[in-house]
Amino acid sequence: MKVAVSIPDAVFEAAEELATRRRCSRSNLYAEALERLLAEAEDDDVTARLDAVYAEATSGLDETLKQVQADALSDPW
Repeated sequence: MKVAVSIPDAVFEAAEELATRRRCSRSNLYAEALERLLAEAEDDDVTARLDAVYAEATSGLDETLKQVQADALSDPW
């Protein structure tokens, strides 16, 4: 799909240089950049949802389990 967008001159020039160095088209460079940005945004959404889930969960170790593990580690066999 073709679209017209406005970007700052400095960003355009830097993108042109990068596309030249990578030997790819401007379209490919912009598409890859957008794909990465979208993936990052999706990762941020997943992280935010996981943070919300784990904010409600306790991170402490059950005292009985803690004691059993400590006993097992201190037992020299």
